[in-house]
Amino acid sequence: MTRALLLPWCLGLLGSFIAEAALRPASAPPWRRPVATLAVHLGSWGVLYGCFTLVLQRPWFAMVLFLALQLVVVQSSNAKSKTLREPFLCQDFEYFLDAIRHPRLYIPFFGIGLAIGASLAGLATIVGFMVLEPSLLSRHGTFDFLIGTLLVIALSALPLVVGLRCLPACRLDPVDDTHRLGLISALWAYGLLARHPLEASDSPYTPAPKPAPSRERLPHLVVVQSESFFDPRPWHGGLRDDLLANLDALTETSLMHGSLRVPAWGANTVRTETAVLTGLDRDTLGVHRFNPYHQLARHRVPSLAGELKRLGYRTVCLHPYAASFYQRDQVMPQLGFDDFIDIRAFTAADYCGQYVGDLALADKVGSLLDEPDNEPLFVFVITMENHGPLQFDDRAEDAARDLLSADAPPLPDDCGELASYLAHLRNADRMAACLRRQLEATPRGGLLCWYGDHVPIMPEVYRHYGEPDGDTPYLLWSSHGRGSRPQAFTPLAAEQLSQRIWQAVIDQAQHAHDGSNQDHREQA
Repeated sequence: MTRALLLPWCLGLLGSFIAEAALRPASAPPWRRPVATLAVHLGSWGVLYGCFTLVLQRPWFAMVLFLALQLVVVQSSNAKSKTLREPFLCQDFEYFLDAIRHPRLYIPFFGIGLAIGASLAGLATIVGFMVLEPSLLSRHGTFDFLIGTLLVIALSALPLVVGLRCLPACRLDPVDDTHRLGLISALWAYGLLARHPLEASDSPYTPAPKPAPSRERLPHLVVVQSESFFDPRPWHGGLRDDLLANLDALTETSLMHGSLRVPAWGANTVRTETAVLTGLDRDTLGVHRFNPYHQLARHRVPSLAGELKRLGYRTVCLHPYAASFYQRDQVMPQLGFDDFIDIRAFTAADYCGQYVGDLALADKVGSLLDEPDNEPLFVFVITMENHGPLQFDDRAEDAARDLLSADAPPLPDDCGELASYLAHLRNADRMAACLRRQLEATPRGGLLCWYGDHVPIMPEVYRHYGEPDGDTPYLLWSSHGRGSRPQAFTPLAAEQLSQRIWQAVIDQAQHAHDGSNQDHREQA
C-alpha cells in the first residue's frame, strides 16, 4: 500500500516543479527560494494528492489530475501575463466559473483551440484511468486504503502549516511576488491576505457646505466609464486628426481634462471603477486592489453615489451586461445606487457588433434625463461596445479605413483588432456628442465626466506599433461652461477623479445659488 502511494507522490512532486518551470515570466528556481516556500509547495502537493486519491482511489490518476490542473493555471497565467502584464493570482480562480458563464469574455484569450483540446484530453484521461488503473480500495481493503491516504494528507499538512506561518511578506507586486515565492506559494500568500476585511471608514470627499445646496440648484451628473477608451492618435501617428472630434470639442470647453493613471491594463475594469466611485487608493485597498468588489459586495464604504444621494440625487447605474457579473448587482446598492439598469433593458436592435452599442446607451441616458420629475440625477454609465475580443469583430475593418490619415499606410493584415477598435471608438465619440446635447437641453443643466477604464487588449497590434503607456484620457465638462476658470491639463490618479467630480457638483450648485442671488438683487 505504501509503495503504491509513494512512487506517484515522488514523481508528481517532481512534475509539479517541472510544470511550474513553464511559467512566463518564470519564477525563481526552487534552490533560490526561501525554505518556507518549498515547504508550502511540498505540502500543497501532498495534501491535494492525498485528497484526490481518497476520492478517486487511484494514485496515478490523482497525480495526473493535479499536474493537469496545475498546467491549466500555468497556461492561464501565461495568457494573462501576455495580455494584461500580470500573472495569475488567487483572486482569479473565480474567473474559471465566469469563463463557463461568459465564455466570450475569457476563452479567446486562453485560446479556443487549446481550450477544446484540453477538454477533450481531460475527458480521454478520465476514461482511460478509470478503466485501466485498478482501485486501491478493491486491492487493499477499506481500512488500509483509508489509513494510507489519510497518513499522506496528515504528513503533508505539517510542512504546509509551518511553511504558511513562515512565508515572506508579499509586496503586492504580482510579478515580483510570483517570481520570489513561486506560483503555489504566491497563490497561498495572496489568498491568506484576502481574508482580512477591507477597512475604509474615512471619507475622501470634502463635506458639503452648510446648509446643503438646494436640490433645485444641483446639476444633473453623467459619468461615463468608456470601455477600453484611450486616444490612439499620439500612439499610432497615422490616424485622422478628427477621429475624436466631439470629444475634442468637449475637451476644449471642459472644466478640466488630462491623463488618468488607471490601476488596470487591458482588463480588470472594476479596479478603475472602484477608484472612481470610492476614491480609495491602492494603499487603502491593500490586497483587495486586485478585485475590490469581493469586499464592496459585503462592506459599505464612502462613495460618490452615496454622497450624492445624501444631497438629494437619484442615483442610477447603467451597464448593458449581466448585473451579476463582478457581483455588481450586490455592489452597486452598497455603493449608494438606487437603480441598476442592465442588459435586460435592451433588445437585439441595440447591439453594435458583439455588445450593446454606445449610441443605444446614450438614448437610455436621454430617456432618464427626460423623466418628468424635479430630482437631480446621477447616472454612472459602464459601456460595453468596445469590449474584446476585438478579433471576432472583423466586420468593422472596412468601416475603419477612412479613419486613417491620407498619407498613412494601410493597417497590416494581422491588425484587424485595431480596425475594429477604431470603428467602435467613433461610436464612443458620437455618444459623447449625444450626451452633450441632452445635458444642454435640460433646464437643470449638468456635468459630464468621461474617462477610459484601461487600454484595449491588442497584443498583435502592439507588436507592430509598441505598447501605449497605459494612461487613459478624462474630461469634466459643464453645460454652463467653465466661466472665468482657466482651462488646464491636469494629470490625475483614478481615485483623485472621484473627488474632482464631487467638488465640481458642489461648485456648480454654489454657482447656481450665487447667480440666483445676483438676479434677485438686480431685480430689486
